[in-house]
Amino acid sequence: MDLKGFDHPGDPGAGGTRSVKVMIAGGFGTGKTTMVRSVSDIKPLTTEETLTQATVGVDNLIGVADKAETTVSLDFGKISINENLMLYLFGTPGQERFWFLWNGLFKGALGAIVLVDTRRLASSFRAIEEMERQNVPFVIALNVFPDCKEHPVEEIRDALDISPHTPIVACDARDRASSRDVLIALIRHLKERSAVALEPR
Repeated sequence: MDLKGFDHPGDPGAGGTRSVKVMIAGGFGTGKTTMVRSVSDIKPLTTEETLTQATVGVDNLIGVADKAETTVSLDFGKISINENLMLYLFGTPGQERFWFLWNGLFKGALGAIVLVDTRRLASSFRAIEEMERQNVPFVIALNVFPDCKEHPVEEIRDALDISPHTPIVACDARDRASSRDVLIALIRHLKERSAVALEPR
């Protein structure tokens, strides 16, 4: 990924504001649409459709049996982190039958958030694999659902089989401030990676 100049957010592009594309990915029902809705400065574009009997046997509803809607294409929102940095947020669909859309959505993304439900860790394996395959830097956001049990961070890291350099943060995707903190953690991660990449060898 080309991060040239990203470590100097006070030096915006010709338009005065640097725009960055960020993906919000994860398994089915991990809170991607909720996060985009809670943090976006604009009314987000969502492509949610009602789950019907036709999805029985197609979508895996284990652990999310009460879920009534699902994203069938993408969610879109945007947020100004500061006067020089605008993030464009693209939420991915979570069900396997819509994964073919991911390749197009990931084009031009500078980084990503992978939302994880600790009650269903396996639901986010595919998203993590896709980040690594496409070499997209990411942070793990543990969406704290009301009935979640607390787990040590290193236990989660081992279970997800991710690098020790990948940040893991807890959040409440329903809360704007909490979701914004996750985005800031991603920006910091990208800046740190950029600084390392620019170090003389």
